[in-house]
Amino acid sequence: MSPSLKIAVRFLVAKKRSMVMSLAGIVFGVGFFILTQAQTSGFEDFFIRTILGTDGAVRIEDRLQDTIRSLKSGSKSNSGFSIAADREGRSYISGVAEPRLIRDALNEFPAVTAISGVLRGNAILEGIGKKKGSAQVYGIDLDDHLAVSDLESQIVQGGFEEFRNNPRGILIGKKMAEIMQISVGGSVVLQAQSERRRYRIAAIYETGVSDIDKSRIFMQISETRSLLRKPHGVSFLQINLTDRNKADEVASRIQMITNHSTVSWQEREKTWLTVFNFIRISTALTVTSIILISGLGMFNTLVMIVMEKTKEISILRSMGYTRGDISSIFLWEGGIVLIIGTFLGTLVGAALTFAVSRIPIRITGIFATDSFVVSWSLWHYVAAVSTAVVIVMCASVIPARRAARLEPGDVIRGTSQ
Repeated sequence: MSPSLKIAVRFLVAKKRSMVMSLAGIVFGVGFFILTQAQTSGFEDFFIRTILGTDGAVRIEDRLQDTIRSLKSGSKSNSGFSIAADREGRSYISGVAEPRLIRDALNEFPAVTAISGVLRGNAILEGIGKKKGSAQVYGIDLDDHLAVSDLESQIVQGGFEEFRNNPRGILIGKKMAEIMQISVGGSVVLQAQSERRRYRIAAIYETGVSDIDKSRIFMQISETRSLLRKPHGVSFLQINLTDRNKADEVASRIQMITNHSTVSWQEREKTWLTVFNFIRISTALTVTSIILISGLGMFNTLVMIVMEKTKEISILRSMGYTRGDISSIFLWEGGIVLIIGTFLGTLVGAALTFAVSRIPIRITGIFATDSFVVSWSLWHYVAAVSTAVVIVMCASVIPARRAARLEPGDVIRGTSQ
């Protein structure tokens, strides 16, 4: 152990009560920083997984029709012209009229892993006791849709056998089943386009998204075409990707090639992603205040040590200690508290995160879960430790510089500041 470190330890011990308070603040500040980031990121990741499992990573919807075009003259090195579409001058032709052609084009994209054509329409659902409610009918090919969604894992009652074997079998959300007071094996009446038909409940699913679970009905696409009187095309194509983070890039390329409106999950859920980002930053700033207060307490303690140890500092200078040596003593004091505080803080953060993830609690709303959802990420620990390092070292530098400026002669004459 170096002499400067030994002296720093002795100075710390002399103010152990104040330093323990600062140390405790850093420990709990780092711990709560990790916990809040783990919770916020966990719920955001869970929301994203839920959305990807229900609505896919990318959707191809209405065909774009350019109504305003402009000519772009070529440069000097490239004569000629090209036709460019004005995005604001576009109109839309509803739906995907040629889904097979779009599928063939999507085969050229290695990032695309699965495609499901969906025919969507509105209907009136009539349950027990003539109880009625509005519903959205989603006509699907079951195997294709299972490849782009988590529908298989979302089934909470019943199964797919009745759905596959019976064209009149349907899948309904748990929320809708509760509202309409119906269960698996029961029957309901759907009315759309002046058609009125009876269907059998094959299974009940729960995505956790309330708006979906209380309105969406899945049925075979052939039966949907008959009910909605739409013999051709689909409403949209739902796509799954190898990398969800590249959805924006892939969507732009697909739109250019297919000339259909293509929306990535990031664009579709932009509002909620912004909310999660705001919450994450807000909680980080709030918890950082704990570390900041601890840093201010350490700053005050180190300043008091400098004021109380002026004679000892002058003696050290007389013995040959340089300004740098004196400065290193007080930097070591901050470093010791920092190392111990961040180490214990990360342990506390990990323990709190694990404990919170085991708390049984039913959460419903934009998604549903039976416990707190947390995300285990190394970056949460890096961010917490980095924040503590900046605050504590800033609190240590000023007292260290002040101590280094003390001169033995000034101390003896009583003119030191």
